[in-house]
Parts: sequence; C-alpha cells; structure tokens
Amino acid sequence: MTPANQPPRKGGGGRGGKGGTGGKATKKGRRKDPLWARLLVIGGAALMMTSGIAIVGSKAVISQATSSIEQENLLGDAGKTDAEGGKDLKGPIDLLLLGVDVRGSWEHNDTRADTIIILHIPATHDQAYLVSIPRDTEVTIPAFTKSKFRGGREKINSAFYWGAQNGAGWAGGAQLMAQTIKKLTGISFDGAAIIDFNGFKSVIDALGTVRICVDQKVESHHMMMVNGKPMWNADAKKVGNGRWPAVVHKPGCKEMEGWEALDYSRQRYGLKNGDYDRQQHQQQLIKAMAAKAMEGGVMTNPLKLNTLMKAAGKAFTLDTGGVPIADFVFTMRNVTANELVLLRTNDGTFAGNGEGAEALKPISKQMFAAVKADTLAEFVAANPSVLSKKPSA
Repeated sequence: MTPANQPPRKGGGGRGGKGGTGGKATKKGRRKDPLWARLLVIGGAALMMTSGIAIVGSKAVISQATSSIEQENLLGDAGKTDAEGGKDLKGPIDLLLLGVDVRGSWEHNDTRADTIIILHIPATHDQAYLVSIPRDTEVTIPAFTKSKFRGGREKINSAFYWGAQNGAGWAGGAQLMAQTIKKLTGISFDGAAIIDFNGFKSVIDALGTVRICVDQKVESHHMMMVNGKPMWNADAKKVGNGRWPAVVHKPGCKEMEGWEALDYSRQRYGLKNGDYDRQQHQQQLIKAMAAKAMEGGVMTNPLKLNTLMKAAGKAFTLDTGGVPIADFVFTMRNVTANELVLLRTNDGTFAGNGEGAEALKPISKQMFAAVKADTLAEFVAANPSVLSKKPSA
C-alpha cells in the first residue's frame, strides 16, 4: 500500500523512513504507533464542545476563559461550504477530533493520528454522537501540495503523517486527514481539534477523578506498580532489582485518577475485541469527563473554568471555522453529558481486507451517510446494533 509514484518507506510505513517526496529521515527505526492518541481528544475538545455548554455567564467570560487555546486552520478544503451552512451554526454541527502523540526524542511531525472521532450534533442541538473511524481503515489519501504528498492507498491514520511533512506541520496533517475523511464519507466539518498528550494530563488533573466502569480485566502494557505506586515500565525497570507487577484493571466501577483512567483507556492488547474495545473505552472516558465537569460545577464556576481551559490550552489546537468559541458553546447549550450517544463501526470487530488493513462494512458506510444527511437519530433507531455496549456496573 505504498503511495502512488513514491518509494517504499522504512520503519513501518513512514514512522522512521523518509516518507513522501522529501520527509525528513529519523534517527530511530520502527516504533509502535502512538497509543495515547485516542485518549487525547477527551480533555479539551469533548469537554469544551459538550460539557462546556452548561456554562453560566456571558460570552465575554467564556471568551476570556478560552483565550489561551491556540487556533489554526485545521480543515483546509474540508470545511463546510456556504451551501452546506458555512459559519451558520443553526444546522447540524460536525467536528473532527484527532489525537497525536510525540514523546522524548521523537521528531515533532513523525507521528500519526490514531484517534479519529467525528462528533455529530444534529440540527436540533439537543444531542451529541461520537463515531470513531478505525485507524486501520484502508483509504485513498488525496494528493496534498503543502506537504508535497502525491497521494496513494494507505491506512487512514497515516494521512496525518503525510500531511505534516515538509514543513506543513500538524495543521497540514489535520487538513489532509479532514480531506481524506471527506473523500471517504462525504462529510464536511464545522471545526476540528488536535490533542497533544504532552499537555493532556493537566486537563484530567483539573477535574480530579472520573468514574469509569471496567468491563473486562486487562493488564497494563505500559505501567507497573513499584512499591504501591504506578510507574512507567521504562522507569520501573530502573528501580531496584525486583520484578514489579503490571498495573491491573479489574472489572467494576470506580473513581479513577488521571493516570489510571488514561492507562485503562489506552489498553488494546489483551482485550476481547482489541482496538475496538479500546475505542469504546475511550468514548466512555469522554462521556465520564464531560459528566464530571458538569457535576463538579466546573463549567459554572469562573475560577474552575479558567483553570480547566488553561490546562486545555496546553493540550490542544482548535479550529472553529472562524466562529468564536463562545458562539459554539452557546449554540450547544442544550447538549448534556448524559445525552452523548456512543456509536461503533464494523459491529465492533476487525473487518480485515486481506492485506492487514480494514474496510468499512456496508452498515458503517450507511451510518456515515446518515451523519452527512443529519438523519443519524433515525438510522440508530433502525439499527441499534451500532450502539456501543454499556459497561457493566
């Protein structure tokens, strides 16, 4: 699945190779795809676009609270045209949420967006739907002049990487991803957000804890318990000569601190349905954080709101299509955390295409068509199998 007219890449499809027609070579070889990515959309975009609607106060107060959030053009040609509503928020609203992860010595643009979520709010503005796009979906990524990418067939999570090359940066990555999704589904967007793990933990810390229901036992592949304290595997191996046990997430509902909620939602290996279960867990975390923000009075307390938004400002970049953030907040004021509807693609199981990638099943294609036509409520009622399963209490 090498892009047309481009040489094969080293390091697993662009992670360590030259990439495209001039991507910078990295010092390291193959790396694992960024696993934090799906979590990264949770703190900033979802809270501001769902829980944020409960804010009591003037638009001036909201504008001040959100002033630290960086804004860039993340949509490019994938933004809604005037014929589709443009900057008019009276109709349905579609937001693209992307998560990226850069750690340590990794090059800033040597990453993919493994978190790909469409947040759909119907024209009634009284409900919100979260739909994840599987990261391994094989798609046609269009040519992108800004990054000198000539197009090709790839897994969808690589669209961000190719768009970010040759100085185009994360904004370029988001634009190419948005254009790829528009080509795949026909959906145009009112806004987008990129969430970066480096500043993400502070968002959860601002909320305190979140209530998460674990539906199946899973051992962490990333953290160990060292003398009763959680620690990254690499750091744990440096402590003493003991063999420390992995962090274990056991079935049941509990209040989780940020590190625990993030680690649980990050797990993919050892789950019955792999990445699809992880998608569901991350959607649940979005909902849990939105609920905590509302129940804890964060969104009705100017001081708490400022603290949360300052944390969010360090974690993500936003594009509201030129519409003031405060207008978005007030437009969606009738949406509550309890009305977030979590949807799954491909019946929640891997739909292989025989080449290590996935293809969207007919029912998933119909679901995205319903998003575009703003008939998602009717589609879900007729096809309840697309609803994510609720975790056991």
